[in-house]
Amino acid sequence: MNFKFDHQMFWVANGVFLGLLAASLAGLALGRTVKSESGKATVANLNARIRAWWVMIGVFAISFMIGPGGSMLLFAFISLLALREYVSLISTVRADHRTLFWSFFVFTPVQYFFWYEGWYGLAIILIPVYAFLFIPTRLILASDTAGFLDRAARLHWGLMVCVYCISYAPALLTLNIPGYRNQNAKLLLFLVIVVQLSDVFQYIWGKLLGKRKIVPAISPHKTWEGFVGGVACACALGTALWWMTPFSPWEALGMSFAITVMGFAGGLTMSAIKRDRGVKDFGAMIEGHGGILDRMDSICFSAPLFFHLTRWIFVSPHPTWLH
Repeated sequence: MNFKFDHQMFWVANGVFLGLLAASLAGLALGRTVKSESGKATVANLNARIRAWWVMIGVFAISFMIGPGGSMLLFAFISLLALREYVSLISTVRADHRTLFWSFFVFTPVQYFFWYEGWYGLAIILIPVYAFLFIPTRLILASDTAGFLDRAARLHWGLMVCVYCISYAPALLTLNIPGYRNQNAKLLLFLVIVVQLSDVFQYIWGKLLGKRKIVPAISPHKTWEGFVGGVACACALGTALWWMTPFSPWEALGMSFAITVMGFAGGLTMSAIKRDRGVKDFGAMIEGHGGILDRMDSICFSAPLFFHLTRWIFVSPHPTWLH
């Protein structure tokens, strides 16, 4: 499988660059004009987020230029970091260590290897089926039954959300879509842009108009006004970007709606985990954003749906995987 950096990718990349440049200039201006302490704190947080976005976009750009192998390696590394953050929050005992070794150094790389080779049938069952069977078996061999069911469930759930679900993002590069050969990188870019900007739009609309909270016990800052406004803006953006996808404008709208709603569900789910563990963020790796999982929470839920919708609708029944 391979893809190329074409003129459409060039214009999208320039749009992202100009958007970040405008945001940086706006943050600089706000930093010089805002006087209140609360306002300064908000602007400082905003500027930290913008700086983090520069770094993240730079990393994505490099991976795209390297090619599919680079993208697979990037997301495999992201999965390892996400799994590490997740494991640091759950309760583990010494008897779990060898199972964790298999999770990090066997199941994670093999999952991405299967996707890279285009082995769809193996990639979709490795973790849901074989890791599900392996984890309790390996735990049994450690001869520690204290909290056995809880430990097995937590370890498998971590693999599912941090590795299996995230791996569906670069798996988009393996799809053989008629008339769209060597352009799948734009599908991945479409997913990331729409889902991530949906979070930004929801934050902005929530700050401007937010009154009615959705689930205050889990995420007190998420409001119905922010959700509706953010999803609407992200769907409008996704529809406007239909030309970089194999979708028609109406199909791009439907896809955008599906992945933004699932991204919202992913954000709430990961927020519930943080509430359960009594932490604000999964980590502190990304300035202004928390940890890797704090940025990938929406992708965890939206990527599998986007992949399967695209495959079911646009890929021939018996595709020949690209290598």
